[in-house]
Amino acid sequence: MMMTGSQNKYIYLWQVIKRECSRLVSRPLYLFSMVIAPLFCYIFFTTLMGAGLPTNLPIGAVDLDNSTTSRSILRNLDALEQSEIVSRYESFDEARIAMQKGEIYGFFYIPEKMSAKAISGRQPKISFYTNNSYLIAGSLLFKDMKMMSELAGGAVSRATLYAKGATEKQAMAILQPIVIDTHPLNNPWLNYSVYLCNTLVPGILMIMIFMTTVYSIGVEIKDRTAREWLRTGNNSIYISLAGKLLPQTFVFFIMSSFYNAYLYGYLHFPCNSGILPMILASLLLVLASQACGVVMIGVLPTLRLGLSFASLWGVISFSISGFTFPVMAMHPVLQALSNLFPLRHYFLIYVDQALNGYSMAYSWTNYIALLLFIMLPFTIVHRLKSALIYYKYVP
Repeated sequence: MMMTGSQNKYIYLWQVIKRECSRLVSRPLYLFSMVIAPLFCYIFFTTLMGAGLPTNLPIGAVDLDNSTTSRSILRNLDALEQSEIVSRYESFDEARIAMQKGEIYGFFYIPEKMSAKAISGRQPKISFYTNNSYLIAGSLLFKDMKMMSELAGGAVSRATLYAKGATEKQAMAILQPIVIDTHPLNNPWLNYSVYLCNTLVPGILMIMIFMTTVYSIGVEIKDRTAREWLRTGNNSIYISLAGKLLPQTFVFFIMSSFYNAYLYGYLHFPCNSGILPMILASLLLVLASQACGVVMIGVLPTLRLGLSFASLWGVISFSISGFTFPVMAMHPVLQALSNLFPLRHYFLIYVDQALNGYSMAYSWTNYIALLLFIMLPFTIVHRLKSALIYYKYVP
């Protein structure tokens, strides 16, 4: 019985797949990079921020007034969830030195005769200092201390108005003429784990895909087995690449489906459009990351340079994707460059689908962008084939 050309292609593809599967199970490095490392990162990042927000951050207090009012202010500050007064200092310099040593993240300074000046209407100044070298700790403590200073000022003004005969309703109308009713959308708990893990976790998987794809191709060049790999695929670079990447795609898709089930099913993170759009976005991210890995090793067909390229591109993805610092606030050049990173488009899909609950039609440009990433290897495939045949690895 004669076989058609398409049947021959499937036979060669199956042979390459079997060859790649044997290579995957024969090297523990693949098990580590494809399964163990992603699982570790999933658990590490979600448990690291399991509380949602840091609590009881250590701060100091300098109370030179030592009055009933100042002690009440510090008690209320200590009662806030994010702040905990762990030390009291006799002077500004002592508190400053403690903050510079890293013993506290900030301190609240109440000057002498604060209460007397407030009652007499001489506008005393309350100061607070935070160490913004620690971004999250500094910003959270700044919010608590600022709120407490405003409440302290309001309490003194209210007492003064009461002393002048104003009723509570009249006093509150003067102190707070506009009442702000705040409702944080999509993440009402202000849970940092929701903000960060939904992009950190797929970002880590993306980096591992970059590295694994580059390594699996680059090691063929290094070990001088590239020609054997091509021969197994009937000297077709398309069959050879497909057979090599399909087993990895299968494993990485399982890992991406697992983190979706873990985040949205077990941890109950917001997923307002259902889990299926996120699984589709994860599949596209896996394929786009593999395509980028092929381009990386095709441009730099040396194992060490390809891995360096992959790690650099992966790390930059976290900074430019927009989940820590908004892209719209970046320089226009960086705004344009952010589209060159698959994680950026995955993040936008996550915001639209999981957080906002929009229809997939709202994210069609990002889906198209990920599909374009998948097409990238076709621009470099002939250069890669030449490197596999003629390039000689120099240690």
